[in-house]
Amino acid sequence: MDIPALCRNSRLFLGIAPEDVSAMLQCLSAKEKAYKKGSFLFHAGEEQVLMGLLLSGRVHIIQEDFWGGRTILAEVVMGQVFGEAYACAKQPLEVSVEAVEDCSVLFLDVGKVLHVCTSACAFHTRLVQNLLTLLAEKNLLLTKKVEHMAKRTTREKLLSFLSSQAMRAESSVFTIPFNRQQLADYLAVERSAMSAELSKLRKDGWLDYQKNTFRLLKWEKEPLF
Repeated sequence: MDIPALCRNSRLFLGIAPEDVSAMLQCLSAKEKAYKKGSFLFHAGEEQVLMGLLLSGRVHIIQEDFWGGRTILAEVVMGQVFGEAYACAKQPLEVSVEAVEDCSVLFLDVGKVLHVCTSACAFHTRLVQNLLTLLAEKNLLLTKKVEHMAKRTTREKLLSFLSSQAMRAESSVFTIPFNRQQLADYLAVERSAMSAELSKLRKDGWLDYQKNTFRLLKWEKEPLF
């Protein structure tokens, strides 16, 4: 696996010359680790000084309650980072990170990201700027999730989420990153009730769908499938 090449595709390294990436990875004590589907990369309660950069696969950021109920807070895909907020704040994790596919992760020491190394890398300031941008964007995404969760009914939560996905895709037809159970976990609703509501929304002419591909029917009245 060409790790420097994969890193260059991440926005964490945006604006940094390709020839500088390999040197930077050494500076940040970068270490790669592989995980199987269903395994946990981080557990709630742990203290972490590392942030992860996903090189392949997908992971979910989840929160579990005392009785084992879970909520999916976010999905992380190739090129994205996770765990950076807790590592920067030096706070125990309140979430866990689970692999939903076999994946490969590059772990970086956040302390070495935030503090200029002894060699005073010219690209270090840009790296910190990129990290701050990613943190701000994640905060906005979590705010959007709160908007979905604040809706009173399962139908309203579904329509809020699907509307945001359509606008993000700039199309009435789009594919969401969750299966039915994962979508229920993300919206914190009961799966069977959510599935029943989706069927009602289709019957009422709000949308059409097949598996995790949806079409919102604001103007179109032709079935998608």
